[in-house]
Parts: sequence; structure tokens; C-alpha cells
Amino acid sequence: MSSPPPNNSSKSPGQPGRPDRINTRLLFIWLGVIALIAVLLSTGEGNQQTINEMRASQVLEYARQGKIHSIVIEQHPEGGSRYYKLSGKLEVIENDNGKLRESEGKKFTAAGTLTEDDFKTLRSNITPARIEEKPASSTFSLFLINALPTLLIGGVIIFFAIQFLKNANRSALSFAKSRAKQLSRDKEKATFKDVAGCDEAKEDVQEIVEFLRDPKKFQKIGGRIPKGILLVGPPGTGKTLLARAVAGEAAVPFFTISGSDFVEMFVGVGAARVRDMFEQARKSAPCIVFIDEIDAVGRQRGAGLGGGHDEREQTLNSLLVEMDGFEGHEGVIIIAATNRPDVLDSALLRPGRFDRQVYVDLPDIHGREEILQVHAKKIKFSSYVDMSRVARSTPGFSGADLANLLNEAALLAARKNKKEVENTELEEARDKISFGRERRRLMDADDRRTTAYHEAGHAVVRVLIDDGHLPLHKVTIIPRGRALGMAMFLPKKDILGQSRKQLLNSICTAMAGRIGEEVVTGDFSNGASSDIKQATTLARHMVCDWGMSELGPVALGENQEHIFLGREITRTQNYSDETARRIDAAIHDIIVTQYKRAQELIQANAAAHKTVAEALLEYETLDAVHVQEILKYGEIRTPVDYRPLTRRERDEELSATVPLADVSPATI
Repeated sequence: MSSPPPNNSSKSPGQPGRPDRINTRLLFIWLGVIALIAVLLSTGEGNQQTINEMRASQVLEYARQGKIHSIVIEQHPEGGSRYYKLSGKLEVIENDNGKLRESEGKKFTAAGTLTEDDFKTLRSNITPARIEEKPASSTFSLFLINALPTLLIGGVIIFFAIQFLKNANRSALSFAKSRAKQLSRDKEKATFKDVAGCDEAKEDVQEIVEFLRDPKKFQKIGGRIPKGILLVGPPGTGKTLLARAVAGEAAVPFFTISGSDFVEMFVGVGAARVRDMFEQARKSAPCIVFIDEIDAVGRQRGAGLGGGHDEREQTLNSLLVEMDGFEGHEGVIIIAATNRPDVLDSALLRPGRFDRQVYVDLPDIHGREEILQVHAKKIKFSSYVDMSRVARSTPGFSGADLANLLNEAALLAARKNKKEVENTELEEARDKISFGRERRRLMDADDRRTTAYHEAGHAVVRVLIDDGHLPLHKVTIIPRGRALGMAMFLPKKDILGQSRKQLLNSICTAMAGRIGEEVVTGDFSNGASSDIKQATTLARHMVCDWGMSELGPVALGENQEHIFLGREITRTQNYSDETARRIDAAIHDIIVTQYKRAQELIQANAAAHKTVAEALLEYETLDAVHVQEILKYGEIRTPVDYRPLTRRERDEELSATVPLADVSPATI
């Protein structure tokens, strides 16, 4: 295959580049000419304040007295053949007291009719070397002298007016030009080696590059390359990075554009830009066009609040026709990315337009380790840092989250004047990303005490009913984010699904904070609002979506992960009012049952609950091992301090576990 034509990544196609430089040069030339003329005119006229206006007879009188130093005689055509213009300089003559006369020693000008006798007077009284006679100036030269400055200034004004009109016309026409940028392989450094954690998606996209490099390999058995590939997945999973890797690996032109670049305030601009983009792509075929965030232009038609004839729908119609219309687009491969596939129009997703949908999911433990290894190349880590353990402790993290984790850890290490990143900084960075940054907020004794008993309730109940699904990580009364305190739960593995028992345990743990407050204050506060919302949401999903109630395995709602306004407005209730009352009763029954269960657990372990709360008031933060020790031994045996630990001590602390053989877990 022949090499792709050279491209210019600094300019978008269709934008002129060289005429702008030419116009700039012409502007500087015009300005230089005006400045030169201004200097010549100022030097030619001399200093206007030193020139005396005289009559010709007065000049002759000064000549007879020998007071003319030099003179220039120039014939002037305005007054006839004997009319002359005189200019020169007077002699400097001193008075008796040694002072200069006011009118002498200065330049003069005069005009008048001179006879032959007048010429003889001038020649006889002035040194011949100081007399200069000039012929008459032509009418054309006089016209140039008088009109040239006006012509130059007018020319500059006309020049700027023409340039303004050209730029205005060019800007008006550029609205319909595509804003797709052609990337250069020399500047695009991302390759498939930089993509980790999504092997299946990488294989699907890599197949496009292999087809472009060797199309006969697929054509021999009658296969054809997909016309379009849609990358779907949560934010931060590497969809755009996959497209950058294709740009770095492909040996064909690669155009990139965002979905929002098509839509403008003017009607018809988006459709025109779509047509222009595909026209440019056909000229460079075979090529790849990447459309990022395609949901900005590909939303379902007829689902908005307005009419059907709007700018976005026109743009989508043009995109549908260009991707698979009457003419087609052979050799142009479309790659698009979105995290909202539920709002895309069905005509856009059909085979022939987007033949293949590639789901880029959150990475598993092996994918997280590969991603960490890729991003860790530029950061100095301690020899005790094990990326596999970091991967195990970060379930649910996306590729962007993992990159941010390592960067935050490096910033923390640099802030502490360390030369390398250790496990301590990685833990602190993980907690900061997952739960928010610690805030030293001023709280009085009553608020601290209420918060301590609230968080102690969460911690004690979670340890008592621990099923290995979501174990306690640490509990703190130091504010993080918007919370005054927090019980942190960190899963040991990727959460792929949850059983009914695990969901009920989560609701029970959420209710324990409110009960912990009631133990010490005898009253409730609004600090448990987020816990109540979380528990209610889980209970509603259990009843309506997951069939985990006495109502049976029936889907009683159309809840979606993302709300699409057009569908939500037209949604109808698909169950009766009696069923709605039964749903409310089932949700209420689940929450009340787990509330009573948490209440029984805290009452049965009241001493441990109080010990944990008092320890929080003293130390502010406790690890899970400390809560386990209180429940087993009634006291904390592992030292609780915040001095900087050595790397080996931190490793031993992280790997320490306390068995709870004597603690009987509560049953459901």
C-alpha cells in the first residue's frame, strides 16, 4: 500500500494559511511607506517656527545690505514666467550690546515677480556659491507633492476595507466547513502497547488496523471490514485512548472530531459540516474518522420537548445518509465513542452504519494491574510497593482513576520531601479518591460525640455481620467530603453481583448509624439522611427490579441507570394502584426489619459499641483490626498512632488479620 499523503495537523482542512502571511507583509509595507513619506515631508518643510514670511522687495533690500547668507530661487508657474519663489537664510548680525536681532539669523520665504535688475542685485551682493536657481516644477510634480499623502492614506483605508470584507466573507463560508482535524503519525505517540485492561476491545479495534494494512487477507474469503465501530463504556475506561492508539498504529489518514463540533447556532450548519467531513474523508480514502461523544449529535429523534424540525435532528439525518445512504462511503471507517448508548437513535446503531459495538468495561484485577504498570513507568516507587496488591485494593476503579491514584500518591510523596512513593502515600491517595479528602472542621464536644457513636454503630454492625462481601476498611470522625465522619468499606474483589443476603446486610449496616446516635443522645439527627436514602434505594431495587420480595420475580418498574428526558415524560405506570401499595409496604417491611436487626445487634454488643466510640473520640481514626479486637478482647491491642511507619511496618500492618472465632455472626 502506498504511503499516505503528507498532512498538516496544525490547520483544519479547508482553512487558508498562506494568504494571511501575505496580507501581513503588505500591511507592514504600507505602514513603512507612510512613515517614510511623513519623515521626508517633515524634513523638507523644516522647522515651521523658524521661517519668516517676507515680500520680494524686502528680500532685495536685505541683499543690498549684505544680510542674505544663502538663497534658493525657484521659478513658480502659478504667477507667470517672471514669478519666482525665494527661500534662504539671513546672516547672523549682532547689535552693539552683543545680542542677536530677533528677525535675523533665521530662515525666510518669499514670492514675487523679479526683473533682470533684481537678479543682478542678488548676484552682486550674495556669494555665487550660495545662490541656487531651480527651474519651474511641472504640474504633475506639484500634483504629486500635494496629493500623494492623501492618496496614500486613502489607499490604506481602502486596503483595510477590502481585507475586512474578505475575512467576513471567509468567516461566513467557514461555518459550513468541517472542523475535523487530521492527526499526524509523527506527533501521535499512543500505540496499542499503551492500552491495557481491555484486551477484547483492543482486539476488535486492532482488527481494523490489520485490515487496512493487509486487506487481501480478509477479502480472500469474502469478508469485509465493518463500516463503523461504536465504543461504549463508563467514563474513564479508555475509549478515547483506544482511538488514539488506532491513530498511532494506522498507516492511513486519521481524522478526529467531537460530536458537539457539528452543532451551531445557525440552522443547517451541522448538516453541512457532516457532508464536508465525509467529502474530505473520501478524498483521503482509505481513512479513519473518529467521532468522540457522538451522543451530542446522535440522540433519538422525536424524543425532545421541541418539534421534530430542529438543528440536531437535521445533523443526525445527514450523518445517517452519509454513513450508509444511496452513495455510501467506501474506504471511510467510522469509530465513535459514547458513555450514553441508551439515548442514541436506533437507526444509527443498526448494522451497515455501526456494525460492531465494542463495550469497554471497568478493568478487572488483572486489567488494573496492567494499567498500573503502564502508568507507573514515569513515577519512582519504593521496592516494597506491589502493584498487584494495589490492584486488589482498588476494585471498581477505572483506568482514569488508577492514573489519578498514582499521580496523587506522587504529589503526596513530593509534599513530604520523599524521593520515592511508598505504600503509605498509595493508601492515602486511594482513600482521598474513594471517600474524599480529610477536612479539619471545627466541631464542639457534642457534635464529635454524636458523630463518634454514629460511626461506631456502622463499624460494629458491619464487623458482626461480615460476609466477606464488603468488609470494614477503617472508621473515622475526621470529616471527609461532605460527611462529618465515615465508616469506609472496601471490597476484597470485584463486585459482579450481589445476593439477597448481602443486600440486606448493606441495609442493616446503613440503619446502624441512626441507632448508634439514639444510644447516646436519646434522639435522632439529620446526619443519617444519606444512609436512609441509600437503604431505601436498595430496598426499592430489590422489590421492583430484582424480584427479592414476597411480590415475586416480577419487574414492577422501568427504572434506568440514566434518565432520558424524552422517555421519562412519556413513561406510563405499568401496574395497578393496589400493586403500588403492596410495593410501598414491601419496601417499608424490608427497611423496618433490618432496622430492628441492627438495633438488636447494637444492644447485644453495647459495651463494644461504647468502647469503639470512645476510642474514636481519642484517636479519631481506627482501622478494621482495632474494631475486631474490641469485639473479641474488649480492648485495642494493636498500637494506634500516627507516627510515620517504616515500609516494613506498614506492610505487616496491612497484612495483619484478627480472627473472630468467638463472635457469632447474626443471622437473617
